[in-house]
Amino acid sequence: MARALVSSVELNYEVVGKNGPWVTLLPGGHRSLQEVAGLAHLIAEAGFRVLLHDRRNTGLSSVSIDGEGSEFEIWAEDLSGLLGQLGIDSVSAIGSSSGCRVSTILTLRRHTLVNALVMMRVTGGAFAVKRLSDRYYTKLIQAAQQGGMAAVCEDADFSSVIKGTPSRRQELLGWDADCFVSVMERWRANLEADLDNPILGASIEQLKSIACPLCIIPGNDKTHSLEMGRLVHSIIAQSEIHEPRQDQLDLDLVPTSDWVADGPLASLIVGFLKRRAGHSTSGRA
Repeated sequence: MARALVSSVELNYEVVGKNGPWVTLLPGGHRSLQEVAGLAHLIAEAGFRVLLHDRRNTGLSSVSIDGEGSEFEIWAEDLSGLLGQLGIDSVSAIGSSSGCRVSTILTLRRHTLVNALVMMRVTGGAFAVKRLSDRYYTKLIQAAQQGGMAAVCEDADFSSVIKGTPSRRQELLGWDADCFVSVMERWRANLEADLDNPILGASIEQLKSIACPLCIIPGNDKTHSLEMGRLVHSIIAQSEIHEPRQDQLDLDLVPTSDWVADGPLASLIVGFLKRRAGHSTSGRA
């Protein structure tokens, strides 16, 4: 584990693998890099260097509500800054769920930086917007309004951060609750503005502008439906799609650990990168 100061925020990161093309891999939700560590090791074993990091307000990274735009746009800018600090000027961006949104935004904003994009568990549609709006932001707004920042500290996501770094609790207690609510309301509005877009984080026009090789691996629950992944595939002509689960489930959310095992996912990702992005494990950097 290492740390880097990016936009006044300390990001906890780890590099898996010693040689080969660079890959950045992001988990879903507000979960730490540990969720995708096993997958990262399998990708690295195939000849890649995988950059993992805890986004701000997750894992062992700093807590901060500074920044412009949506939470996902802020995360994308943080990742761009981290890549720059590490001297990485070409990377394959891979992300699941919220990590997919961040990877997509990074690709749209830094098209010369991202050489390939893997979108796992694509999120979109009215059900996903309502559920995630409530899950990410409304519950925090209500907590802050009813119990101040002490109540926010009891939230599952922030309590996880506090467990990893106990001093974060005092930082959070020092925040102004009204300011916190204002930011959460803005982030909620940003997310809900995607209701009419095909997926969270990108419009049809933005998706069509993606020029790098693209692989879509849809989920199979109501938050990450097969339909959403297939929709993106229909919009982006040069994309390829792989459906390791074709059993669309009538469940709000399938835990990542119950979705697809790391081995099959790594095989799909590595095969795509070597085939479409032109990466080779020979002559490693």
